Amino acid sequence: MSLDALHPRPQLQRGSWVSLDGWWQFSADPGLEHCHPKTVEFSQNILVPYAPESPRSGIQDETPHHSVWYRTHLTLDSTLIPGPAERLILHFGAVDHEARIWINGEFVGEHIGGYTPFSLDITEHASAEMLDIAVQAKDHPQDMSLPRGKQDWLRESHSIWYPRTTGIWRTVWLEKAPAQRIEKIHWTPSVERFQITYRVVLSKPGAARLRVRLYLRGELIAEDTSLVKSTDLKRTICLSDPGIDDVRDDYMWSPEHPQLIDAELALLDENGNVLDEVTSYTALRSVEARDNLFYLNGRPYYLRLVLDQGYWTQGHATASPEELRRDVELTKQLGFNGVRKHQKIEDPRFLYHADRMGLLVWTEMPSPYAFTPEAIDRVTREWLRVIDRDYSHPCVVAWVTFNESWGVPDLPLIDEQRQFVKALYHLTHAFDPTRPVIGNDGWEHVVTDIFSIHDYEARTEVIERNYADPQILQTFMPGRRKLLVGDAKVTDQPYMLTEFGGIAYTETPQKGWGYSTAQSSEDFIERYEKLLAAVHDSPVLSGFCYTQLTDTFQEINGVLDMDRRPKAPIERFAKANKGNKMVHADPNPLQYSPRWLKKQPQTESATSQARSDSPLV
Repeated sequence: MSLDALHPRPQLQRGSWVSLDGWWQFSADPGLEHCHPKTVEFSQNILVPYAPESPRSGIQDETPHHSVWYRTHLTLDSTLIPGPAERLILHFGAVDHEARIWINGEFVGEHIGGYTPFSLDITEHASAEMLDIAVQAKDHPQDMSLPRGKQDWLRESHSIWYPRTTGIWRTVWLEKAPAQRIEKIHWTPSVERFQITYRVVLSKPGAARLRVRLYLRGELIAEDTSLVKSTDLKRTICLSDPGIDDVRDDYMWSPEHPQLIDAELALLDENGNVLDEVTSYTALRSVEARDNLFYLNGRPYYLRLVLDQGYWTQGHATASPEELRRDVELTKQLGFNGVRKHQKIEDPRFLYHADRMGLLVWTEMPSPYAFTPEAIDRVTREWLRVIDRDYSHPCVVAWVTFNESWGVPDLPLIDEQRQFVKALYHLTHAFDPTRPVIGNDGWEHVVTDIFSIHDYEARTEVIERNYADPQILQTFMPGRRKLLVGDAKVTDQPYMLTEFGGIAYTETPQKGWGYSTAQSSEDFIERYEKLLAAVHDSPVLSGFCYTQLTDTFQEINGVLDMDRRPKAPIERFAKANKGNKMVHADPNPLQYSPRWLKKQPQTESATSQARSDSPLV
């Protein structure tokens, strides 16, 4: 079997698909004058899937627009024309914020929510072989109740907010699929029981059997076939447990050993004929937050994260597949074992590379900036779609519902806002009981599984003093904010410093800012090394998240600039991030035996790959 790294849906792949990314016709409609594509004059061309604000789109217009229009024409290849028992599906990776779709002049559907994918069955229009696809995207530039993340509501970017992302900003693609098909796969591993549970949702009911085959390094390790009587099937596969750590460890996924378990799923009719066949993957991996520690696969594991906002100079919020892969490689090369994806829902292909190369990911919901009934509805609906989309990725190890009280600005005073944080926390656990949930990252915790703190103190002696005793942490106020509000309590949650640093530095003089400023590359790395040493010396912290991976527009506080060039030798960053104490610097934190390590095949690692093809090193 083979998985396509470029496939826009890496965990549910079938063969007949084609990307529609490329040049489309485009028109801005700032006054909302049009309600049908036939009245629109398409006077520009845009490179989909890049937002019109970005240079790579070919438009590069940061003017606020309430509405934009897209249009493309294509002739269906014979391999995509659906047969009698097949359907033609049009997929959108994401359109911000509301999308309305026309095919050959006929309205076929709409979607609300700017971060998650949606699909439309356009089979009835495929008989013509010619497709005219038109899209209207509506996105109110100043609506503070929208989950806008880091998209600025002012005309020009300011402070820590950046250019808007309007309209199509993820891959658009066509897929030919069987009428009765596999629509969704969720994988839930159990390291304790050496089991993998799968949940499959079908497009429609019908007499069929589902066959699932699991492979480890190309070898078949399990097969399960079951009768499907409805559209929803849940089954558990018990793997053959050798009971010996050296053999069990071959199955386990971690940043040091990112072992994936490949999967083939086939939907069969009563005669055993294949109705639908897809490829996927999963992994044996568990995460917990308890006893003041973070656990990976049942063992304490220190998190070395970096804040990753996912913006690029040319594509803004949208990256090429190669750029996504490169970011995972660089992050690992810098000595981090994970990222906190900040105020952005990242491309599934980034998660694919993180799964494949071994990089932990915290997924965080983009915030609104007003507490209204509309904001509650929009955030809740979109957040559940995010969890549904990313549930099966082994790299995702934590969910973050709010950041720094954005969207709930009066948590100490207003009970309704505290109840919303609690509701989303518990709703997340109801949907996914297997991962920790951080209710409000940074401060003003209402309920949380990880006691996360944002503290941009630049004096290392203050960091050392404040993070020497958990009793101090419960009383001091970084950012002049209480760490606990309402009836929140600290029990056995691990403490983590999930934003700190933010040292500003750039080789060329330019306007920008950070939380402290270095005067040279050497000054920058020396400050960095001292700060990381102070964090590593804390007997309280179970992990950290440094701000940030790259410069982001006017924020010049990355360890890399926005074009991914390091501001100091990568080896010094890596050494500082891994720390001097063995519990932090140990290259084998999960205690694999020397015999087991010696017999492992050479896997693709971020460090070796980056050193072989990077001009930055």
